[in-house]
Amino acid sequence: MEKEEFIYLISEKMKLVRVEQSFSQDKMSEILGISKKTLVQIEKRRIDASWTTVVAFCALFNHSQLLIASIGDDPVDFVQLIASNNGGMPKEKTMGGKIWWKEIECSGDFRLQQNLISNHYRILDQYDYRWHSSFNREEGLIRLLELQELENIEIEKGIEE
Repeated sequence: MEKEEFIYLISEKMKLVRVEQSFSQDKMSEILGISKKTLVQIEKRRIDASWTTVVAFCALFNHSQLLIASIGDDPVDFVQLIASNNGGMPKEKTMGGKIWWKEIECSGDFRLQQNLISNHYRILDQYDYRWHSSFNREEGLIRLLELQELENIEIEKGIEE
């Protein structure tokens, strides 16, 4: 998913999340730091939210079930993935991909998964820590092999010592 597609998706969901959270338009515009007029324009789908508004929205409403279900992943993680130009993510604990994820390939203690909603990829270790995220399958497969090679080198070093 490209940045523009993500902005469009979040813009579409803003009204639903506002209603889910029981906020008035006045309160939501105050929370997001935008004018009520701008919020109304977004909700009526006359304009898309700005990238800054989308980032703030995802950060502030990252626990919204509607938002999570729309993306299939933590909204803040998704913003970081887009902002980092599809690069690697910091290592962090995940829930392991029981929902919204399918296994693409396993290699040693690592597995490549694809999100069923957004179609982005991630690599998790056997403890469900995220090592890499990308929109590119080939990039994910290459990183999976690199991680496996590093793991093999560490195992060999341990045997030699």
